[in-house]
Amino acid sequence: MAKSLSLGIVLFDGFELLDVFGPLEMIGMYPETFSLYMVAEHSGAIASAQGPKSVIDQVFSDNVQYDILLVPGGQGTRGEVDNPVILEWLRQQSKGAKFVTSVCTGSALLARAGLLDGIRATSNKSAFSFAESQGPGVRWVKQARWVEHGKFFTSSGVSAGIDMSLALIKKVMGEEAADQAAVWAEYEQHGDASRDPFAGVYGLD
Repeated sequence: MAKSLSLGIVLFDGFELLDVFGPLEMIGMYPETFSLYMVAEHSGAIASAQGPKSVIDQVFSDNVQYDILLVPGGQGTRGEVDNPVILEWLRQQSKGAKFVTSVCTGSALLARAGLLDGIRATSNKSAFSFAESQGPGVRWVKQARWVEHGKFFTSSGVSAGIDMSLALIKKVMGEEAADQAAVWAEYEQHGDASRDPFAGVYGLD
């Protein structure tokens, strides 16, 4: 049996719940392909922006290299963009990761770490100016639901992470597996990566 891909989900105080658990609902349907780990700077329980906490499996100092990174957004990213520990950890992890993914303003963290310079990427439409300010060298795509550029997958806000995660499943396992995950979850996919219906809501179209 082929070795499963390790997925490190980066948590910090004030992360957005659905940014994490939307993608994990889809990806977690294939435990034979993906092994999931909650990772943070410190051990213990990390509070989400909505209040409920998640327990950490591993910490940055464990020096585990993950095959895939998932960086959520949320109000907590406003402080984490000035946290040198998480930024350096993201830089080091990105070197060895097969895929680096983000939801919402998670792309602001990747941008601040310098990982998206010259890369096409997107972010939450209501916080797009914040994301842009963290990475002037990024090729920001305002209208996209999600963007795939090389090993980087970045998505728009909150629920868009589900669509991005299905795109990742498709990349790793094929279209049939991605479609089956959506069916199991009774989720209607946004099939067009280039169009986020919420871009117009925030005047980004």
